[in-house]
Amino acid sequence: MLCVLAGYSGKASAESHDASSKGFGLNRHLEVWVNYHQPEHHRTTSHKAKKYVRHHPQHHPRTRSEEPRYVAGPTVISRNALSGGPGRYRWKRGIVTTIFWVGERPAGHNPVPNLRSSWDRYWAYNYGGYDNPDAGARRNFIPVKFVPRQNPFYFALPYNDVERGHTKREASRVIPWFNQAFVRNGETVLKDRWIAVQHGNRVCYAQWEDCGPFRTDDWRYVFGDERPRPNLNQGAGLDVSPAVRDYLGLGVKDACDWKFVEFREVPRGPWAMYGDNNTFVIQRRQSNERLAGR
Repeated sequence: MLCVLAGYSGKASAESHDASSKGFGLNRHLEVWVNYHQPEHHRTTSHKAKKYVRHHPQHHPRTRSEEPRYVAGPTVISRNALSGGPGRYRWKRGIVTTIFWVGERPAGHNPVPNLRSSWDRYWAYNYGGYDNPDAGARRNFIPVKFVPRQNPFYFALPYNDVERGHTKREASRVIPWFNQAFVRNGETVLKDRWIAVQHGNRVCYAQWEDCGPFRTDDWRYVFGDERPRPNLNQGAGLDVSPAVRDYLGLGVKDACDWKFVEFREVPRGPWAMYGDNNTFVIQRRQSNERLAGR
């Protein structure tokens, strides 16, 4: 849709899976998370994690009226996805890349559950379910149990342009496409933006859907020339989804190159198939609507 919901900040919600975990299979039971809703919103990582422990989804009662309402995909392409920037962005080379997924449970170096994202209070619900990272639970880059309602090729970077419901002061001067995408104070101009990720001789494309790993304030790395700040995952500076992992053949902490791209630069591929937030999907729907209206 033309305007995205105002994001909330807090610490990075897209903390990533690392080698200290027992493997992707430890989250298999979390498929029930899609049926969990937490009415309150807490802005800090510590509150968010503690609230999850107190109200585990398997024991948290709620009525049907409390369910978030899913609305079928937008008919207008996201302003963030299409708004032009300077283009010809530079590659960021040799960035340690970790894997995260919708519905990921807190474990190891990941203190925050990925039931919600920095910009979507009902991320798991809107996605359609638990994005199971187990190889045996996936086929053609998506989970075998459902077709995602959002693009399964997603990523997180350690910057959020919204904090406590307001656009950060530095956002207008550090985000290259800010002037073209800005709608109002408190609305992110980052969500759904595309990047290219390269590993070896393969290049994958994905959309920005969360913030992390670990931080939401590292604009000097995300938009500047600095390296990611040190963290518990060997200085990881990019989180990618299981679909991106599978397309590129990534291990747990492989190094990748990445850069921002304009949508017009994104070729067709498996990242163009699914999702109400997917620019390709929205364009196809608009084309079909125009043909039907003739």
